[in-house]
Amino acid sequence: MQTHQPDHARRVEAPLRPVEVWAPEITVRQNDDGVIYIEQTRPLPPYPDRITEPLLKYAAEQPERTLFAERTGDGGWTRISYAEALTKTRALGQYLLDAGLTAERPLVILSGNDLNHAVLALAAIHVGIPYAAISPAYSLISKDFARLKDIFDSITPGMIYAADSKPFEKAIAAVANLEDTRTLFGKNAPGTEQGFDFALSTQPTEAVEKAFDALTPDSVAKFLFTSGSTGTPKAVMNTHRMICSNQIMTRETFTYFKTEPPVLLSWAPWHHTAAGNKEFFIPLFSGGSFYLDHGNPTPQGIKETVRNLKDVSPTWYFNVPKGFEALIPYLEADGQLRRNFFKDLKMLWYAGASMAQHTWDDLERLAAETLGQRILLATGLGATETAPACLMCTWPVEEAGNVGLPGYGVQLKLVPQDGKLDARVRGPNIMPGYWKAPEVTARSFDEEGYYCFGDALRFADPDDMSAGFFFDGRTAENFKLDTGTWVSTGALRTAFINHFGTIVRDVAIAGADRPYLAALVFPNVEELHRLTGLDEDAAPAALFAHPAVVAIFRDKLTSLASQATGSSTLIRKLVLMDPPPSPDAGEITDKGSVNQRKVLSLRAATVDALYEETIETIGL
Repeated sequence: MQTHQPDHARRVEAPLRPVEVWAPEITVRQNDDGVIYIEQTRPLPPYPDRITEPLLKYAAEQPERTLFAERTGDGGWTRISYAEALTKTRALGQYLLDAGLTAERPLVILSGNDLNHAVLALAAIHVGIPYAAISPAYSLISKDFARLKDIFDSITPGMIYAADSKPFEKAIAAVANLEDTRTLFGKNAPGTEQGFDFALSTQPTEAVEKAFDALTPDSVAKFLFTSGSTGTPKAVMNTHRMICSNQIMTRETFTYFKTEPPVLLSWAPWHHTAAGNKEFFIPLFSGGSFYLDHGNPTPQGIKETVRNLKDVSPTWYFNVPKGFEALIPYLEADGQLRRNFFKDLKMLWYAGASMAQHTWDDLERLAAETLGQRILLATGLGATETAPACLMCTWPVEEAGNVGLPGYGVQLKLVPQDGKLDARVRGPNIMPGYWKAPEVTARSFDEEGYYCFGDALRFADPDDMSAGFFFDGRTAENFKLDTGTWVSTGALRTAFINHFGTIVRDVAIAGADRPYLAALVFPNVEELHRLTGLDEDAAPAALFAHPAVVAIFRDKLTSLASQATGSSTLIRKLVLMDPPPSPDAGEITDKGSVNQRKVLSLRAATVDALYEETIETIGL
């Protein structure tokens, strides 16, 4: 048995803003077959049995503190205090019980993040009725509602909530039997008893407290659906044990939450685990506040995020790499925004998708220019099946992508497989299984009961396991060229994105059973407009064919090729892609990274044409 403590190099450009975080110390065991087991030497502290126990605590201790806040039409904020949240939770809990909802007939929420969604979710959890937040795109964008039908078949909901009845009418009519499925709407309800205000007027009885008292750590709190990238979305059972243990694990990692109630502002959707579990419950478990951001990382949506960040100074800020990329130009141009954003900030957290090194460097530079200090920039590794946090990195590192070490209570198992280390985990935050899918559940765990991520990890420092790990791609996404040479897509994608810099958003690597590697490139269209001077309404084909675009991509491809060590790292051609990868088509995983298999499957015609040389490509 070995004990290790991390001792990592720090960047020298500016000191790190002081922040209290954990001091991980790991125990490592390695078997003769090369399998490695890693866990923290310190155990996970006790955690609540029920998710809403902190709501009861803080409603009594700090009743007037803001728990949730949302923009109003006049530019102000509507706030729900802890005391108000508890009152609404009890009233709505009684309403849900009166509706006869159960685990077999749960609640589904079809619309996105809002205050009604927040308190309705807490109410369902409080009285033991599982709920499922569903991607709004399944109702609002889909033409055949196929995924929504699969979801309804899987969990057979007894009640549907949507913020507005009008946009969701067609979807609800297509998938629900309204004779035995109740509906509830924030506005435009067809009847009084289907209106949210009516539900809030319900008088709670002792049935609410009895339902709460009957909860156990193994009670199912909610269903979260996987992205369905390899088939029908699967309903992951999220128990009270999973979420409670994961929140205490998180608070024991971000230890400043204990003395500084966290302030979050976020746009990230609650139907994904990163926002719907980690972010949603962080304030609740530490007496903090959650400000809802109705912006997003699009040219129009980022303006709302900027507006909100001028009002709210977060102490912990989460975004996907694309979101940080969209925010950086505004931080560069607006001193007021920079000052307010960095004023109280202690940590920047990005999703498990790879962050381009130039984005990392820009964030560190902007913080240093504004504060004279860097802000801790960190990430981790998790999944819908793990509630989600499993590995976390909270020490200063110079390179983007270190996902850290297992949190308290998590055991990490690394199994050598095809030249990689296949990551598997065990702990109280791991799901008991997929809802009514025992065979799929059984395939997701190994013989020792470890959940199999399907992700590979590599050592940040082969001589020091306490330095953490880098995500090394999906094990299922690695492939062989027709010569039999293995290609590691994860490392290759990261190298490609870092090399091409700001002109590339993401990339998928093609070449399985082919003679050479090629890249399907999703460019940064805004950067290409700047580069070419073409109008914003210029067609993608015109933008991609512009001589300046062709020249810079060819130059970058050539210089990248000069660094190749063989056919497994030599990309000979690329094609610029439009439209970008779609989360709702499964081309983006829950972690925010490109799903290689899905992109290549859905765009197989492009891949074929690339190798048949029947489309325009940029090559060596």
